[in-house]
Amino acid sequence: MSEYFDNRGLLRAWRALSYSLAGLRAAWRHESAFRQELFVALIVIPLGLWLGSGWVEKALLAGSWVLVLIVELLNSAIEAVVDRIGAEHHKLAGRAKDQGSAAVLLTILLAILTWGLILLPV
Repeated sequence: MSEYFDNRGLLRAWRALSYSLAGLRAAWRHESAFRQELFVALIVIPLGLWLGSGWVEKALLAGSWVLVLIVELLNSAIEAVVDRIGAEHHKLAGRAKDQGSAAVLLTILLAILTWGLILLPV
């Protein structure tokens, strides 16, 4: 079989895509924060593309909220792994979850700052 169709070529890329789509479906199904942020994204990404003056501003406005979704996915993955390890409270598990949540908060604040700096008059 050709190298493009074995596990190192197109087949690998196809499988990676299917795993990624499964991750997005799982986030939609199980993570209310992801659903809320996705609904916001459906508004702010097109708005950012419309309001941005030039491609750099458009990329910053839209991309700042895409970054929120990415960090939320990573936070959800951390929480799932911690929950899989055990339900009992452990300070390191709590720290991991809190730090993942803090990463989401900082990313949302970064998006707000980006929008403010670009759109508000100086």
